Amino acid sequence: MTKTTDFGILLVLAYQEFVHELREALTAQGFDDQGRSDGYVLRTLDAEPLTVSALAERLEITKQGAGQIIDDMERRGYVVRMPSPFDGRARIVRLSQRGQDALAAARKFHHNYERRLKRSHGAETVEAVRELLGAMAGEHDPAGPQLRALYL
Repeated sequence: MTKTTDFGILLVLAYQEFVHELREALTAQGFDDQGRSDGYVLRTLDAEPLTVSALAERLEITKQGAGQIIDDMERRGYVVRMPSPFDGRARIVRLSQRGQDALAAARKFHHNYERRLKRSHGAETVEAVRELLGAMAGEHDPAGPQLRALYL
């Protein structure tokens, strides 16, 4: 890369490399069937089990679309549906053990990736980049629609 490479392009390339390494790490741990939206859904359901309707609202997609995502993730063993303890007619979706394990593996990768950057570039540099990226990102909810748009 040259200094004339646009800043936005560098951000995109860095993000793509990060995702590529994340996918490789998850594949090596047996999570080779991850879908594009899985990470977002796993993080959302880790915060709280939801009905498909509530998940659809969070994802800002149709209930049918959310149902298809959950059907697929359930088929692959990442989520389970169970009766709601509050509404006998409703079913909630929660992470299965495989879903919890996949999320834990992804979080461990995130932690190790940042540690690796600190070893190679110094903690001060990484903290400065983190601060800069935080300022650029603004006050967005990490589970909000801005992040969701990257995955769906």
